[in-house]
Amino acid sequence: MRQLAAPLAGNADASRVARGFAFGVLGVVIFALTMPMTRLAVGDQGAPQLPPAFVTAGRAAVAGLLSLAYLWVTGTGRLRWPPRRLWTALAVSAAGTVVGFPLGLAMALREVPAMHASVVTGIIPLGTAVVAALVLRQRASAGFWACAALGCALVVTFAFLSGGGRLVAADAWLALAVASTAFGYVAGARVSMHLRAEETICWVLVLSLPLTLPAMLLTWPSAPASAAAWGGFAYVTLFSMWLGFFAWYRGLAQGGVLRVSQVQLAQPFLALLAAVPILGEPLEPLTVGFALAVVAVVFVGKRMPVAPSAAAPRASDTATASSPGRNRT
Repeated sequence: MRQLAAPLAGNADASRVARGFAFGVLGVVIFALTMPMTRLAVGDQGAPQLPPAFVTAGRAAVAGLLSLAYLWVTGTGRLRWPPRRLWTALAVSAAGTVVGFPLGLAMALREVPAMHASVVTGIIPLGTAVVAALVLRQRASAGFWACAALGCALVVTFAFLSGGGRLVAADAWLALAVASTAFGYVAGARVSMHLRAEETICWVLVLSLPLTLPAMLLTWPSAPASAAAWGGFAYVTLFSMWLGFFAWYRGLAQGGVLRVSQVQLAQPFLALLAAVPILGEPLEPLTVGFALAVVAVVFVGKRMPVAPSAAAPRASDTATASSPGRNRT
């Protein structure tokens, strides 16, 4: 019996990893389309569509209402509020992922192409690792910091060259988006040690409703927008802000963080490819070259040693954080 049980257990593990990988790929594909879809929603300076402030508040408000319904249904008719000790981390996560990143992205995409934004925001995984090392007081190696510095230099150089020899205001908005996402992800990861990952993003959105819902109503567009713009808004609301996180977190839980997180390296390229048919943007060698360089630096940087801090989590906490649905993001 034991001889039969071992292969069965191995097959079950392999099947779980395969499902996790598939969910991870789905999440990355959903997130990759965020760039062109946001550009579609806000338009450009020559043909503006929905106001960036409305897109920022509206996507979070509608996703927050959906999250409220999800928490109510999964809570069998009542809301199980998170402990008050997690509210600060939830607020930081909301400031980064609900306000900072969407607003920075929407403002930038009024001025620069989606491909430009895809390359600059490709540094987000490494930026998140930098913030985690600083906030969690981890002892990062010299190689890690060298990769971080090189990644920043590549992004600044690309922005400088693609901006005609100067940095533009959109690059500052993209820098805000990258920094906001990094801090938001680290705060969300701390919450995910105590809540299921799906609950984490839902509570981030629900607790933001007192801000996002009035802001959506106050910034409601006064001028008509195209059907394509509303379609882009619907996508970033339903998929980028909500369902994409469900797929991504499920993938991390079932396939393992180390395996599945590497799929994120393909996100800038998927965003570049998506911008061609959706927006008609040309795929230029400079953009592809810098995208490759950024991904390579992120790939190497994520493999550089980072020692845990002296106040490392206890074994019991680590076991809780790595269990299905409660892993760090």
